[in-house]
Amino acid sequence: MTRQLHRSPVEPGSGWPEEPADASTRVVRTPAGVVRAAATSRTLTQLDARVSVCRACPRLVAWREEVAATGRRAYADQPYWGRPIAGWGDAHAPLLVVGLAPAAHGGNRTGRVFTGDRSGDWIFAALHRAGLAAQERSDHAGDGQRLDGVRIAAAVRCAPPDNLPSGQERAACAPWLDAEVQLVRPRVLFALGGIAWDASLACARRLGWNVPRPAPRFGHGAHAVLTLPQEDDDDGERGRRRGGAVHLVGSYHVSQQNTSTGRLTAAMLDEALGLAAQLAGVSTADAALG
Repeated sequence: MTRQLHRSPVEPGSGWPEEPADASTRVVRTPAGVVRAAATSRTLTQLDARVSVCRACPRLVAWREEVAATGRRAYADQPYWGRPIAGWGDAHAPLLVVGLAPAAHGGNRTGRVFTGDRSGDWIFAALHRAGLAAQERSDHAGDGQRLDGVRIAAAVRCAPPDNLPSGQERAACAPWLDAEVQLVRPRVLFALGGIAWDASLACARRLGWNVPRPAPRFGHGAHAVLTLPQEDDDDGERGRRRGGAVHLVGSYHVSQQNTSTGRLTAAMLDEALGLAAQLAGVSTADAALG
């Protein structure tokens, strides 16, 4: 697309499509640095740039860059992003989809969350059926895909070995999600899988939201109401009021293991996403996609 050669991993400011950072973007190297960088990010543009150059978790940095350097035979002619994956989509989305982490040869290759692998095929196809995505597929950054009313983020921003980040890595990455939720201010969190469900609840607690006790249990189609604190600012445009609520809706993850075995079907995903979209106030009729 760029007619330029790119190294793997991609260097900030090298012209990659949808690149959020440049050579001057501050690089975070410790969990404490993540806390400070996330808390001081005033815009999504700034947050996305900082996320995309984070180096706070040595194991994840080593793994994502090793994958980028070695690649996979099917993608031998392609450079790999090999960096953390920022959230992507509508900056003021009423609906925030929360996943687990980028795939080694998906987002870690393309530079866009849930793009370039079978899991991404499932979630983007469902969003397209719901009228929230301009295209049925998301193959690579700069492919013309667009989301309206929805944004996608991950609990962990780097591809982890065996698709399983450690508890320490999940904790180190959590401030990025906290900051994203505060900046986007969604009405609904749509959690793909149990880890994303737990990450969403933990995020709500850290932000001072009231979470029911005992903690809501994850399940496909599970629905929990998280009450906002009274001091939360009014947000009439997006329907959030002081003392109002943010909804949490769960779905089985769109992993190949779940979709190939029938544990998650397209109809099941559409039903759970439909509930989330309804609660968020977005639908096929509301979407203005060409």
